[in-house]
Order: sequence, then structure tokens, then C-alpha cells
Amino acid sequence: MTTKTEQAFMIDCIVADLAIYIMRDYHLDEEEALRTIYNSEYYERLSDPSTGFFIESSPYNYHHLRHELQYGTVI
Repeated sequence: MTTKTEQAFMIDCIVADLAIYIMRDYHLDEEEALRTIYNSEYYERLSDPSTGFFIESSPYNYHHLRHELQYGTVI
């Protein structure tokens, strides 16, 4: 079982990777990329330990975030 501190660290690492992916794919600067992530519905799910998304890979999480950005809904 992971502690809240470990969970927060894992989420921060995923967010950093997601920001890089968004900057690359959507040609946003760092601030815009982070704003996009933190304002997304998917970030709420990533931050909820009961979903388990924080233990998944960054590419897996990006797939779900990208779906929300393209279609307006989280899968």
C-alpha cells in the first residue's frame, strides 16, 4: 500500500510527463500545458486514489487525457 506522500509524488511525476506530451503534441508552452492538465476532468480522476490511475504509466494516462481533450469526455 502506498502512502499519501508516495501517491502525490507519483501523480506529480505523471503530470510532468503529461505536460511534456501536451507541449509536444499540441504546441503549447509549459504554463498552458499545466493549466490544461490541472483543469481537466481527467486530472480529478488521476488525483483520486480510488481510481488507481496514479499507478499506471504516463502513456496510459496520456491516452485518457488526450481522449478528453479531443472528444470532451473521459473514457
